[in-house]
Amino acid sequence: MPHYKLSMNKMVALTVCVLPTTIIFCTVLLSKKVSANCECGYTVGSSLYTELLETDFLHLEAISVDTDWKPQNYEVTAEAARGPYGKNASVSNVISNPVKHSWDWVGGGVGGGDPGLQLWVRGGIPEDGLVSIAEVASTREDMRYGSFRVSMKMTGISGTCGAFFWYLNDTQEIDMEFLSKQFNATSNPVNLVLQSPEAEQAGFNAINTSTYSRYPLAFAPDVDYHEYRFDWSPNAVSFYADGSLLTTMTESVPTLPGHIILSHWSNGDPGWSGGPPVSDAVITVEYFKAYFNSSNAARWRDWSNRCTNLLAPNATCIVPDLTTTPNGNGNSSTYFFSQQPNMTVNQTVFGLPKTNQTIMREKKMIFMFAALFISLRVLNLWLD
Repeated sequence: MPHYKLSMNKMVALTVCVLPTTIIFCTVLLSKKVSANCECGYTVGSSLYTELLETDFLHLEAISVDTDWKPQNYEVTAEAARGPYGKNASVSNVISNPVKHSWDWVGGGVGGGDPGLQLWVRGGIPEDGLVSIAEVASTREDMRYGSFRVSMKMTGISGTCGAFFWYLNDTQEIDMEFLSKQFNATSNPVNLVLQSPEAEQAGFNAINTSTYSRYPLAFAPDVDYHEYRFDWSPNAVSFYADGSLLTTMTESVPTLPGHIILSHWSNGDPGWSGGPPVSDAVITVEYFKAYFNSSNAARWRDWSNRCTNLLAPNATCIVPDLTTTPNGNGNSSTYFFSQQPNMTVNQTVFGLPKTNQTIMREKKMIFMFAALFISLRVLNLWLD
């Protein structure tokens, strides 16, 4: 089992067992206080995660300026898409639609309809044979184990697939996929998949493999926002909906780093997405949250430098469980560490608030300039 040790010159003797990036505490001797909350990471159950990525799409004015996400632009032939139609991912189908007032968490978007990040699939039979779809991918590609959460409202228009997944390649993939053709008054399932070599041998059809599950949900995914989540450890992947455990898979668990993709697509495959939809269809993303460990050695060094006392008060922060369905009502406000001061030190998230130290430095600079200005004014009056 590999180990990660903090240097002794920090007045801390700490051994951390790593598998390889899910952290288990082994031996701790400590003394030094922490300088900021959460500087050692974020805990989900017994797992400690050193990295954070949070995006509040309800208040994001333009996805184009968010450095955490890359709207995708590509074309895939029908053969490569494994369907009657190919796919054309277009940046124009990824549309930010924030709430009308920045202080609100409810109400319509500035462009009408549901607020959040809109992912559109264009309806009708495409003349060029390519269905126009939407996809965004995380900029971070070093995600190896963690807890990943998204709040989305699906489309009720038949013939699309809404997907939330972690991806490295076609045999290292964690999927939560929603087929709108499966939604009706009595059935609203989510398709849970760990893509595997077994699925590859079956022509990338995971339905008959041991790491596929069609799980019935207790709600209609196209009526309100709901949170979907998977927790990935070295030995298992557990899937959740609105904080309730759906199932856990222990075979074909990915082992290498990858990235997150949010996608809404159709290729006309009658065995999966169906479609194309008869009219334009949209899914709307309210937020994304990830607490994870990095495969990047530089990020581990950053963590070692900032985490001087793992067991000090507030050195780690518990990720709160979802207690209320984020369904666009008065309870749709949700907790973000990245919207609090001094809880995301050395994190890379776009639009982080200023830390307490930064605020104090700015106040000190303002005071110094004000004092200098007053002194100059007094000097000018005296000279006059």
